[in-house]
Amino acid sequence: MSEELSKVYEAKSVEEKWYKTWEEKGYFTPCLPAGKADPSSKAKPFVIVIPPPNITGSLHMGHALDNTIQDILIRFNRMNGLKVLWVPGTDHAGIATQNVVEKELAKEKKRKEDIGREKFVDMVWKWKEKYGGQITMQLRRLGASCDWTRERFTMDEGLSRAVKKAFVALYDDGLIYRGKRIINWCPRCKTAISDIEVEYTEENGKLWYLKYPVEGTKEFVTVATTRPETMLGDTAVAVNPNDARYKHFIGKMLVLPLVGRRVPVIKDDFVDLSFGTGAVKVTPAHDPNDYEIGLRHNLPQIIMMHHDGKVNVSHFPKEEQDDIASYEGIDRFKLRDIIVADLEKGGYLEKIEDYKNKVGRCYRCKTIIEPYLSDQWFVRMKDLVRPAIQAVEEGKISYIPDRWTKVYLNWMENHRDWCISRQIWWGHRIPAWKCECGHIIVAEEAPKKCDKCGSTKLVQDPDVLDTWFSSSLWPFSTLGWPEKTKDLEAYYPTTVLVTGYDIITFWVSKMIVMGLKLMKKEPFSKIFIHGLIRDVTGKKMSKSLGNVIDPINVIDRVGADALRFALVSLISGQGQDIKLSEDKITEARNFSNKIWNAARYILGKGRSEKVKGQAFADKWILSRFNRTIDDITGKLEEFDLGEAARKLYDFVWSEFCDWYLEMSKIDASDKVLVETFEGTLRLLHPFMPFITEEIWQKLEMRDARCEKTIMLAQWPKADRNLISESIEEEMAAVKDIVRAIRNIRATLNIPHSKELTAHVVTGKKLGAGQIEYIRSLARIEKIDITSKISKKIEGSATAVLPDINIYVPLKGIIDLNKEAERLKEKTAKLDGDIAQIKQRISVGRNIPEEVMLEWKGREKEMLRQKEALTDQIDSLSA
Repeated sequence: MSEELSKVYEAKSVEEKWYKTWEEKGYFTPCLPAGKADPSSKAKPFVIVIPPPNITGSLHMGHALDNTIQDILIRFNRMNGLKVLWVPGTDHAGIATQNVVEKELAKEKKRKEDIGREKFVDMVWKWKEKYGGQITMQLRRLGASCDWTRERFTMDEGLSRAVKKAFVALYDDGLIYRGKRIINWCPRCKTAISDIEVEYTEENGKLWYLKYPVEGTKEFVTVATTRPETMLGDTAVAVNPNDARYKHFIGKMLVLPLVGRRVPVIKDDFVDLSFGTGAVKVTPAHDPNDYEIGLRHNLPQIIMMHHDGKVNVSHFPKEEQDDIASYEGIDRFKLRDIIVADLEKGGYLEKIEDYKNKVGRCYRCKTIIEPYLSDQWFVRMKDLVRPAIQAVEEGKISYIPDRWTKVYLNWMENHRDWCISRQIWWGHRIPAWKCECGHIIVAEEAPKKCDKCGSTKLVQDPDVLDTWFSSSLWPFSTLGWPEKTKDLEAYYPTTVLVTGYDIITFWVSKMIVMGLKLMKKEPFSKIFIHGLIRDVTGKKMSKSLGNVIDPINVIDRVGADALRFALVSLISGQGQDIKLSEDKITEARNFSNKIWNAARYILGKGRSEKVKGQAFADKWILSRFNRTIDDITGKLEEFDLGEAARKLYDFVWSEFCDWYLEMSKIDASDKVLVETFEGTLRLLHPFMPFITEEIWQKLEMRDARCEKTIMLAQWPKADRNLISESIEEEMAAVKDIVRAIRNIRATLNIPHSKELTAHVVTGKKLGAGQIEYIRSLARIEKIDITSKISKKIEGSATAVLPDINIYVPLKGIIDLNKEAERLKEKTAKLDGDIAQIKQRISVGRNIPEEVMLEWKGREKEMLRQKEALTDQIDSLSA
């Protein structure tokens, strides 16, 4: 061996050293196995574009999981000789970034309007240059092997050109238009926001029952609503055409209380007969469903609020303005209390009930969203989604796991037009100019005059584009589109997209749409969907709940490798959410230490020049190692990363460290020991890049390879000729016998210094080598292997295994009677514990599933312990 390792693995210094080396030496650029950057290589490309994190963000566990998965795939394929490219970058995060800078400005007691748009945008750019790179530095700490020479930003010069090109192309094809539609409006941010930026929570509310008089009669139609304040904007009451209760009202006019407006009773299939009274108020300008009803029935649309959520009387018909003038400028929620009081005073409030409903809030400022009829820019989605649906249905794009295919298709088949304009200053300014004659010009560059009337008095649209518009171009804009770059030619389409299921509908779908429209080719062929990170009880991590685990803190404590392995080992094949606990992180840290200690043993072992035949231990570990190579390779190719990690853990911890290293002290080849360990490091490298590099660099045998880094070492290839079912079956018997004897020692408190005799009755063939391993590992002075036993061995501890019976004579070793009594006392205590856990399980109502599973697991383990104790008591009494 070439060098010794320190006694303790110091993750921080190792990680800093190797990441700096990797990045400086250009190992993250598309490389061949020899480690030379070669963009023109004929090697097959493997390309991932990173889901760009917001420049306002810091690394959270969701980022850590997502980027660990990507890095594993990148490192695996890099070691397999593919021309690998992982494109990094960040998103300008329009609303979030503007809010951050506005808060900074507020410290000076100023608003953005005080300094003007140009100076404010300049201020945001300066903030971005100072703070915007925090998350990319944190990704480096995680070990992300992105090609940082190709890092992009959604508002850099190239991507800005791409955004303008895309907007103009879609507009020229009639796919972008400006119109009035219902959008999500944040009264605090004063902008439209996308569906993904709305967080829905179930909250306790009320259901108000309001009586609307039938014109010319003493009858009423009672409606139920969760938002009584919006009744000022009602223009109809709708009932289901199949509802017999209201058939005689259809076509009649109602008088809107407090306002006096005449509104018709209309029939519409959308109305749910079971909700409230079965009659619903229709407010087309403040509810998305009411908006659609309004379009079907040609209803008036009254926008009853200003952009700040306060009543705007000027939008009402002139004849109504005097009657409602007292409501002018009142905030919508204060208005609710006033309206309810006024309705009750007028005799129009029938009753109020408690009611739970989903409330949408702005993800950034937590303000309740107002559905709002507004002039916005939209992408017409109907024709764009058809090829995007077809691409998935025909298998040109596949979801992993497949269950997310249905989610995607359902969304696409019901996709509404996409609102792409935002009323903020930070972002891509919409490339549209309005002339004083009313003509609108859409162009990539600012026009000098109106192409209709020749006027030079042109004003650019003040809105900016939705952040998702620029990120929908990400798979090709990052490679240089709209220019015909070498990168675009070599690396588009990309290979796989890795992301959480929460943005399938909002980002993934839009990238597919844009790729097919603008590149005439799918942006990727595979979409790997993973679950979201939750705490150990399944709750979403949030600062308010105090259950957030900070990945950078974890890296500081236990190292990036431990965090990465903990996360990936929790991934399920079906992409369920991940419950992360400190116990899992500790387990992964212990795994790092296990690998380190194994390396210290191997590096500290003197070379022996044994020439005799290959030991049984060597044959067994070579069989298991090559089978593991097959298993891990197959799982990674199938994107079953969680199972790959779990199989690696079992092989390294149990088979290699716990069994083979111990057997190597008895009889094994140093050559096999080192070569198997070196190959294992390569299998581990995509999961745990830092510790594997540090150890690999100490191995003399790596000098025989051309590579300067394990990153570019060849992925192990299985030699199936070395896989032996019979060898593995024999070793399974050896392990069973050793475990059974060790268990006898542990149960009966027999010190390791006392050497025992064992009689093993089995039909299995065990050679002299295997018997020697059993004798040494179980600390047996004498072992007798026979196919049958001639007479009963009294005073023996026994173990009964499939096809194996083991007898360990104890006379002279322990006081049999005393030990039997001790075990009986232990069994009695165990009976009490079993009764207690059974009681818990039987009355466990409203107990979290994970707690109930833990209890049942403890019950099962205690029953197993009792069975073992009973067997030992019986054998001692024989």
